[in-house]
Amino acid sequence: MTEDGAAKAIKKSAGLYIHVPFCLCKCQYCDFNSDTNLSLIPVYINALFREMRLLADVPLCFDTIYLGGGTPSVLKPTQIRRIFTAIYTIFRIDPNPEVTIEVNPKTADFKAFEMYRSAGINRINFGVQSFKNENLKFLGRIHSWEDAVYGIAQAQRAGFENIGLDLIYGLPGQTRNAWMDDLKRAVDHRPAHLSCYMLTYEPGTPLDEKRRKGIITPMPDEEAAELFDLTIAFLEDQGYDQYEISNYACSPETRSRHNLKYWNFMPYLGLGPGAHSYLHPFRSWNYLNLSDYVERLSKWQVPSEGKEKPDPEQRMIEAIYLGLRKREGIDIPQFEGIFDLDFRKIFGKTLKELENEGMVRTGRGRCRLTRYGMRFLDSVASRLCAAF
Repeated sequence: MTEDGAAKAIKKSAGLYIHVPFCLCKCQYCDFNSDTNLSLIPVYINALFREMRLLADVPLCFDTIYLGGGTPSVLKPTQIRRIFTAIYTIFRIDPNPEVTIEVNPKTADFKAFEMYRSAGINRINFGVQSFKNENLKFLGRIHSWEDAVYGIAQAQRAGFENIGLDLIYGLPGQTRNAWMDDLKRAVDHRPAHLSCYMLTYEPGTPLDEKRRKGIITPMPDEEAAELFDLTIAFLEDQGYDQYEISNYACSPETRSRHNLKYWNFMPYLGLGPGAHSYLHPFRSWNYLNLSDYVERLSKWQVPSEGKEKPDPEQRMIEAIYLGLRKREGIDIPQFEGIFDLDFRKIFGKTLKELENEGMVRTGRGRCRLTRYGMRFLDSVASRLCAAF
């Protein structure tokens, strides 16, 4: 890269993601990369520091940092502080970054939250999932609803204002009233952000195994759709803006700046086993297995398992899927500029069909899903992709 090219890249705001692949135990529904052998944490941290040093010259300035997992809060607060000290020493960091850590309520106390703040963390994302112990037990979570309430209170006591809560709904047999109770209890804490995810049965997970054996029966699609509509209506009434299909913020300032980078094709660097990076026009990903990741770094080799340059068709498919996930939809002039095409000429017939079905709306330079259409994101995006 030339000096001018590097200078231009540095001016771009980028995201830094660090994957912490450890959990106290594996949740029933989770297919994320995680390990329950906490004795490997020191080895992981040393490898992570090596990866940072190997990538110290990446021509990016980071204005979001996201410590995800796994369960980052299983690390000792002192270990987390060491990681952030290294981040700020090695990389270029914006003066006003959004810095997030994912927390399981069972794994952090007031002193931990105080140390998180001293490390520069300014956003907490709690994996609450439910305020009902029977739901938490079904999902395989290690915390209780009492732990969640206590954890939120301790984070607030430590001075955190930008707090997000993750919830899961669509559990087998879950009623409208039961889900509404979870939503009300979440809103009572006045979080800055809420993520409400429909339960999915990922292949290879214990939950999917129970589904295949007929031990549990997933919620019917129509009932799940009703809960989806209920979620939007209730949270909007409570002052939360649905800016992405599953994400709600109490103000534009409290939207997840980091996640928006993924949805808007902004550059990001991923560190840790299985982490992905995107520096236009290339995508790369690290070795998923912790031992492979550590072994590569023990030899001072970048732990990248693969790299690709998506072709225009791949990029267009991603732009459609990710664009439709956002409430504002696809920016048509921007889309046309990137792909050098006439949006209505390519998609006009399909758009007309989708508009007649009440699935999408176009206007003011945008193509967006209706509330009804949000139920069928994958189907709508697939139909548009089939048009080119």
